[in-house]
Amino acid sequence: MTKSGGLGDNFYSGGYDLSGDIGSVDKVQGGHKPIEVTGINKLAPERIGGVRDASMSWKAFFNTAVGAAHPVLSALPTADVVATYCRGTTLGSPCASLVAKQINYDGNRSGSGEFVFSVDAEANSYGLEWGVLLTAGLRTDTAATNGASIDTTASAAFGAQAYLQVTAFTGTDVTIKIQDSADNVSFADVAGLTFTAVTAAPFTQRVATGNTATIRRYLRAVTTTSGGVTSVTFAVHVTKNDVAGVVF
Repeated sequence: MTKSGGLGDNFYSGGYDLSGDIGSVDKVQGGHKPIEVTGINKLAPERIGGVRDASMSWKAFFNTAVGAAHPVLSALPTADVVATYCRGTTLGSPCASLVAKQINYDGNRSGSGEFVFSVDAEANSYGLEWGVLLTAGLRTDTAATNGASIDTTASAAFGAQAYLQVTAFTGTDVTIKIQDSADNVSFADVAGLTFTAVTAAPFTQRVATGNTATIRRYLRAVTTTSGGVTSVTFAVHVTKNDVAGVVF
């Protein structure tokens, strides 16, 4: 197995590429809250899985440029924010996404003069999802495009979820969707994995199939347009479930 560090990563939040302003990602956490159900006849705790929960935490530098960390994160939006951490920016790189509430933006000015902000995002409605990139980090299309595919090694009948981060858009509209194939030649749209048509940026969305949907071996992200697209910059994360019964 090849081991790697965290160099060359990306981080997107709410449709903004904050990668250059994030000094560290301190936590990418998910799982079930344990419920203790220890009987009096046991010599150690018994636990069952409770509700799914998750969070992300990161440190941001003070950057006041338009679209940079300070104006984006200091807004403390009350609506859901989609956060995506990319462990590398090649096609098929691992990534984690979260639909969350940003709960703080805490600044700390150290004695050396460093001014860094701590940010925490707590999951809302869904847990943390690890998957892979269907784009090589951020991808820019200047026309309707069929992206390169990834090989997931086999078909599976357990459904999938996907996340979209659109950081820039010029044009009338663009629709981003995921297609699958059994042979890496003939592709078809995956029902449930078409995102809402984009007419402005920033834009984010999470979509999902049913948890018994068949997702074939090869996957790719494609763009289409009805009114025309001059340029769109975006990232797509897909999680292809490898076990039955995944629900949210």
